[in-house]
Amino acid sequence: MFKAVQIMASTSSSYALSNRLIKPPPPPLAPFLLSSSRTRSSSSPRPPHPPTTHNIARRFLILRMCSTRSDPHSHVASHSNVAAPDLGNPRKINFCQWCGGATKHEVPDGEEKMRAICTLCGRIAYQNPKMVVGCLIEHENKILLCKRKIQPSYGLWTLPAGYLEIGESAVQGAMRETQEEAGAEVDVLSPFAHLDIPLIGQAYVIFLAKLKKPQFSPGPESIECRLFSLEDIPFDSLAFSSMLVTLKLYIEDMKAGRLRFHYGAINKRSGTSPSDIHAYTLDDHLQS
Repeated sequence: MFKAVQIMASTSSSYALSNRLIKPPPPPLAPFLLSSSRTRSSSSPRPPHPPTTHNIARRFLILRMCSTRSDPHSHVASHSNVAAPDLGNPRKINFCQWCGGATKHEVPDGEEKMRAICTLCGRIAYQNPKMVVGCLIEHENKILLCKRKIQPSYGLWTLPAGYLEIGESAVQGAMRETQEEAGAEVDVLSPFAHLDIPLIGQAYVIFLAKLKKPQFSPGPESIECRLFSLEDIPFDSLAFSSMLVTLKLYIEDMKAGRLRFHYGAINKRSGTSPSDIHAYTLDDHLQS
């Protein structure tokens, strides 16, 4: 990447280039938060400077650092008392993701929260939660689970789930993630749970589904896929609190003889270990 920057900025002075290489700008967005923008209307922003090789090199660095896709389940490593308060912190956004300009941090007119505002183009970076979608797959009174082949929670069990992509519906995303992680084709039956995790800026939408045919196989992110009877679900080896809550709600509904739709907010109990998926409260629990 440095070589690419040197080529692109070859007409700049050696002093300016060396400063960029020593202090590359940090990524403008937290790794698992979406961002939207609007141009600030309270003042007329300065017109953007004409592009130079120096600015192009800076934008190239920013785009490269923002290109890596994060794991939706990275919240296991983000529940520590140190890391969590940084999520959604606008002061972590020091450069504009659209033009590469430096940002200032203040409360825009008519708003209540501090935002990162570009000093060149005037756009405001809004950090929004990400949606994770997945399937709870029923087959012959059993549930399909995948053993993770990636970190975090390598070797632990989860429902097939992942980030919703731009251009697809929640149902389409859940079916795609199931195909990718479990090699299974499913028919989605109904939504089952919407679980918010405010601490890490994620919203889970889990659908009830059934296998179109009794065939599945682990994808690149899975070690193994297996059907579990309800009494054999490995609750001591589940990967995430979101999966634990979903499966517990399902079992409660099955015992009651009626499947419901559930909403709730998963909050980590203060002072507990980040790796303890049982240390949570399910708040604002609603069911249809």
